[in-house]
Amino acid sequence: MTIADLKPIGPANVPVSGKIKDLPPLLLGGAVFNQQFNDNPENLPAEEMLKIAFSKGISAIDTSPYYGPSEIILGNALKNIKPEFPRENYYIVTKAGRVKLNDFDYRPESIRKSVLRSLERLDTDYLDLVYLHDVEFVSEDKILKALVELKNLKSQGIIRHFGISGYPVEFLYHIAKTVVNIPEIGPLDAILSYSNFNLQNEILRDYIDKFYNEAKLTKLLTGSILSMSLLRSGSTHEFHPASKELRDKCQEIAKLTASKGVELADLGTRYAIREFKDKGPVVLGVSNIQELTNAIEQYWNVVDNTIDDTELVTEVKEAFGEHLNETWESGIPH
Repeated sequence: MTIADLKPIGPANVPVSGKIKDLPPLLLGGAVFNQQFNDNPENLPAEEMLKIAFSKGISAIDTSPYYGPSEIILGNALKNIKPEFPRENYYIVTKAGRVKLNDFDYRPESIRKSVLRSLERLDTDYLDLVYLHDVEFVSEDKILKALVELKNLKSQGIIRHFGISGYPVEFLYHIAKTVVNIPEIGPLDAILSYSNFNLQNEILRDYIDKFYNEAKLTKLLTGSILSMSLLRSGSTHEFHPASKELRDKCQEIAKLTASKGVELADLGTRYAIREFKDKGPVVLGVSNIQELTNAIEQYWNVVDNTIDDTELVTEVKEAFGEHLNETWESGIPH
């Protein structure tokens, strides 16, 4: 299928409402514009990817200062395409607080400085949503003080919404529920969970209603729907924290789906979109135009119900056995 043949997944290149509840069903993830995922992220076709995404209704990008040059690459691309795709036609989502692999700075003044730097890098005078990045690595008192600062930035109109991101779902829920009763913070606008809603692990499923009802969350998003390269036929990235046993099992399952003529990454993409589309948006990590167009194609396969994955999904989940819902350590004790 050519790019021209792809239907937009929603309103394309028209002003967005700016409200978090109106985020598009798919967001373009910015982690790929980083050496962790690609050796030369500067060589990725960022401008062309943004043009395709925006013209097909993927009217939001998600990035972070922690993703190496990602904000700079995306900011330059956004500046270059601004005549065709003005700022009011898309959402910009970024993060603050994680500096390097083992370097976190949640001091309020540092959070503010990070946000102001992101404005400059991303060529904008406001950010639609800012998360505290990977909150599980920081003590609760520091998280709460940083959230107060994000609330202040929201009050000043510098950011429109704020929330948290991270891996352990239970801790994300704990923070989300805690702040409901703190007047200086209040209910969070959004939470980004990653690697916890996919073919191998869907721990997030049991928390969705709790986030919306008990934590009074406006929007729950899921990312890393292929669990940061675990769920594909290609090799898993070296940095991946999963156990060797889980890595091996995923490779085994990739061969299983391939024997039935199905790429595991395609099955995983369809599964996450199908199961989560009524719960919240999905952040996509795609490294090239082919992966982007394929993701849009898989979205329509789900919406139009053109592929029945029921039997294969059941077989895959059974094949995971004891590795189903297996997680890895992330963060400090709380």
